[in-house]
Amino acid sequence: MTIQQQKDFIGKYIDVIWNQGDTSRLEEFLHPSFTDHGIPGNLPPNAEGLKQWIAQTHSSFVPETIIEDQVTEDNKSMIKITMRMKHIGTWRGIAATGLTVTTKGYRCFRLQNNQIIEHWALIDGAALEKELLAFSH
Repeated sequence: MTIQQQKDFIGKYIDVIWNQGDTSRLEEFLHPSFTDHGIPGNLPPNAEGLKQWIAQTHSSFVPETIIEDQVTEDNKSMIKITMRMKHIGTWRGIAATGLTVTTKGYRCFRLQNNQIIEHWALIDGAALEKELLAFSH
C-alpha cells in the first residue's frame, strides 16, 4: 500500500467503523492478530472488544470523528482528531442530554498485510464528561 492508500484506508476505517458504527465490516479493516491498546481495560483488546466498545459508544452517542491532521510513514499512521458526539443515551451515569459535545484526541495505527494490526488512542474523555456534566445539572 502506498502512503496515500494507507491514509485513505484509515480515513475509510474511521468513517465506516466509528462514524457509521458498521462493525459488520471489521474483518475488512482488521488483521486477524489485531490488538487494541486504546479500549477500556474491562474489554478484551481484540476485534471482539472493539466491537463491544463501538456498540457501547453508539448506544450513548451519535459520533462524528473528523481527521484534522494525519502523518503516515512506513506502516504507521497517526491522526489528530476532533470528535463531535451527540449525547443520545446514558454515558457513565450521565443521562442523555441531547447535546452535541466535542473532544479532541489522537489515534495511532500500525498496518500489516494491508490491515490494521495495532491501534492506540489518546482521547480527552475527561473534557467530554465535564461538558456533559455541566449541562446535565
